Amino acid sequence: MKYSKLMDYSVLLKIQSIYFLGTGIWPLVSISTFLDITGPKNDLWLVKVVGILISVIGFVLLVASFDKKRNHPIILLAIASSAALGLVDIVFFVSNTIPAIYLLDAVAEFILILLWAWNIRTRRKL
Repeated sequence: MKYSKLMDYSVLLKIQSIYFLGTGIWPLVSISTFLDITGPKNDLWLVKVVGILISVIGFVLLVASFDKKRNHPIILLAIASSAALGLVDIVFFVSNTIPAIYLLDAVAEFILILLWAWNIRTRRKL
């Protein structure tokens, strides 16, 4: 895939939606493998609720990706949700609440934010 195509609005939405759907559905489909990788949790219901919410965001981004017209609230949802999830990863890792594996998600969220920033910067009309 060419780099310019990667920066396309609908392609970025699809990439982020696939990532969010994958990470959101994972604990719903196989809580045991999720816990094997991310460590033990006290409240499995909360893990599943967060998974559902991330999946919902991913689904909305996927649906929006088929509309070729740029939708600013959708872009805001994409950036803000990545920022919130990445910040949660970092804050709770630093406070020794979650293991270091969550920093991989923080990196992925940061990359998504950078891709959106580049998309916005290169698409701005001067």
